[in-house]
Amino acid sequence: MTPDVPAPGGAPALRLTVLIGEQDVWHHRPLYAEIVHRARAAGLAGASVFRGIEGFGAGSVVHTQRLLSLSEELPVAIVVIDAEERVRGFLPQLDELLAGGGLVTLDRCEMIAHRAPDAGGPDGGEGGRG
Repeated sequence: MTPDVPAPGGAPALRLTVLIGEQDVWHHRPLYAEIVHRARAAGLAGASVFRGIEGFGAGSVVHTQRLLSLSEELPVAIVVIDAEERVRGFLPQLDELLAGGGLVTLDRCEMIAHRAPDAGGPDGGEGGRG
């Protein structure tokens, strides 16, 4: 199977990953929260935030969660997966939000959504597909 041909039930997608620091802010709000809320407002399929336990960025300073470390500037990754055109349409908002620094990666991937059955009937609706 070639990378451009999705598996049965799958759809080509683009994975957007934003790497920032935990203490980065946008107008007194955590930057990761602002990115997630803007992604939702833009109608993207979903966004998740992952907190790292150790890492370093452009400044080469290692930040860690280890007990004896006082670092609170741990790495954070925000991941969004949706159709390529929708993800690319969101990039201008990231340009504004990441003016103070950050890294964005884009990876082609395949999206296979598994949805819970609808709660709309005695048999659980129509399986939550579609």
